Amino acid sequence: MEFIRTENLSFYYESEEDEIQLDTLKNVLDGVSLSVRKGEFLAVIGHNGSGKSTLSKHLNAILLPTGGKVFVEGIDTSDEDRIYDVRRKVGLVLQNPDNQLVASIVEEDVAFGPENIGIEPKEIRERVDEALKAVDMYHYRHHAPHKLSGGQKQRVAIAGILAMKPDCIVLDEPTAMLDPKGREEVISAITKLNREQGITVVLITHNMEETVNCQRVVVMDKGKVLTEGTPYEVFSQVEFIRRHRLDVPQATELCQKLAGSGVNFSRLPLDAEECIEKLAEVLL
Repeated sequence: MEFIRTENLSFYYESEEDEIQLDTLKNVLDGVSLSVRKGEFLAVIGHNGSGKSTLSKHLNAILLPTGGKVFVEGIDTSDEDRIYDVRRKVGLVLQNPDNQLVASIVEEDVAFGPENIGIEPKEIRERVDEALKAVDMYHYRHHAPHKLSGGQKQRVAIAGILAMKPDCIVLDEPTAMLDPKGREEVISAITKLNREQGITVVLITHNMEETVNCQRVVVMDKGKVLTEGTPYEVFSQVEFIRRHRLDVPQATELCQKLAGSGVNFSRLPLDAEECIEKLAEVLL
């Protein structure tokens, strides 16, 4: 079932100059048409400036289209009377968790969103506990957020969105400021939410390793969708990906180089475990 749909979506940021001509404005998004299925784990990749972060902000109406349309469960995001409904359905997690943490105690921070939409105190308590348990941060509920690690802060930020009970979470490069351990914690948490709770996840990232467990990958460049498909379908196009200033997973790159030397793989692997299996098949 389709949950989010963009139709020929275009967007530009207006210049600060007062009398700029419209034909000199450059589209950050240029005719983007894609869909996100309910319950899907979708990754959107692209180098800096490709438009992927701007796209993420359109999915819950922080930004509105310059041209084209965005629909969330049939709701047009440009309908001012329905923006509240859109934002309850789609939560956005930003790159820097410090920008989303507002309270001095973890559980109070997670409760902030539900309080602001008028949820009853008893239900808020239940939502906070449930959300913190979902991201494995329940034992830190009485801690001060500023004393947590980067990965822990980001999981608290995700819990704050979860407590609002959205159907979809959009994460805009949530691991960009984290160390490897923090990245692993966050990706593990959102993968668990998708698989165990059926929450739709849209992951915006430039880290190819984070996409291997997604169901579908969309590649963007210069505000356009270049290609999409399963991780295997996308990353098998190694030279195409590189032409657009992107990398492929390290396991894929290694085996692609071996394939260039005459090693015959049935398909290029995506992660280290699969790489070992494929190497065993052809070398033993």
